[in-house]
Amino acid sequence: MSGIRIPFEELSKEALDGVIDEYITRESRVSDGTLETKRAEVRRQLERGEAAITYDDETGSTDVVPTRGA
Repeated sequence: MSGIRIPFEELSKEALDGVIDEYITRESRVSDGTLETKRAEVRRQLERGEAAITYDDETGSTDVVPTRGA
């Protein structure tokens, strides 16, 4: 896993929702009414430690990445 790991618990609800929403729409191109369901799924993955939020200082981008095998 590259980048600086950002503890999701330290983000405000609005900031966390923004990171998750950007990830969902970029990765799955959600255009129907499933955003809430996918948001809850990603949040559960973060809570279980199956995913983490990282920040890349070079690109200035934030991402959600899987942690399994890392």
